[in-house]
Amino acid sequence: MSRRMRTYYYAVLGAIGGLIGWQVSNALGLSFIPSLVASEAIVGGLIGLSVGALIGACEGLLSRNWARAARAALVSGLLGLGAGAIGLPLGEALFQAVGAGSAGRVIGWAIFGLLVGLAEGLTGGTQLWKGAVGGLLGGALGGALLEAARRWLPDPLYGKGLGLVLLGASVGAFIALIVVLLSRAWLEVLDGKLKGNEFILDKFLTPKGPNAIVGSDALKADIVLPDPDIAPQHALLTGAGTHFVLKDMSTAGTYVNGRRIEQARLSDRQRIRMGNTELLYHERR
Repeated sequence: MSRRMRTYYYAVLGAIGGLIGWQVSNALGLSFIPSLVASEAIVGGLIGLSVGALIGACEGLLSRNWARAARAALVSGLLGLGAGAIGLPLGEALFQAVGAGSAGRVIGWAIFGLLVGLAEGLTGGTQLWKGAVGGLLGGALGGALLEAARRWLPDPLYGKGLGLVLLGASVGAFIALIVVLLSRAWLEVLDGKLKGNEFILDKFLTPKGPNAIVGSDALKADIVLPDPDIAPQHALLTGAGTHFVLKDMSTAGTYVNGRRIEQARLSDRQRIRMGNTELLYHERR
């Protein structure tokens, strides 16, 4: 997906996740104000599972990488389940025992958002702390909106539903927004099936971080380009802290600004061609 549209898509899928969590918790007959901590953990876990899974799958879905979408949804959903199971009981405990009022619940939802953001950092191309900061901010704002919706709407059921939709949208939007605002390097697809998509590379930039493999196999590559002329593992991006080094791993060749390379240091606005797909490398100092 493009960086400009990332916030929108994350917000929409987060909102859908909140809606699903609301419907599932209602179907099971669980309340937002239970007397048992276990029930609170179940409610929070269900909400976290649905919101985390939808947000986690977003990038894979929009880049048509179904394997990545499924893998990210599973990881983010499970971590979201844990986030909700921790965040809701903690917020309710602060609300009731410490006398923090609605602010206590907001704190709980902020922790929930932080953990969902960490999950996105694990499965996406950004650094963990950026996802965590975005999730924390989104969880705090979404939690405040949720509490407001529950107070203002006369029907508590619909207040709960609207609040969860706003919570999911806020968490998703802020995770994407912080990642976009603070991203340092990304690849833009200029043509081919994924034209307009952008892959954020921040997680791969640090010298001791993981390398990024570019290729056509969803199970073997980190950046997947659906082009039959691209090898399953076509090229390797290695971070050096301030820049990337691109190394060709194919027999068909990798080209930077029209020149075939074995290995090259990338600079801002350089064009990379693999098979029939052209990419534009962006770098922010």
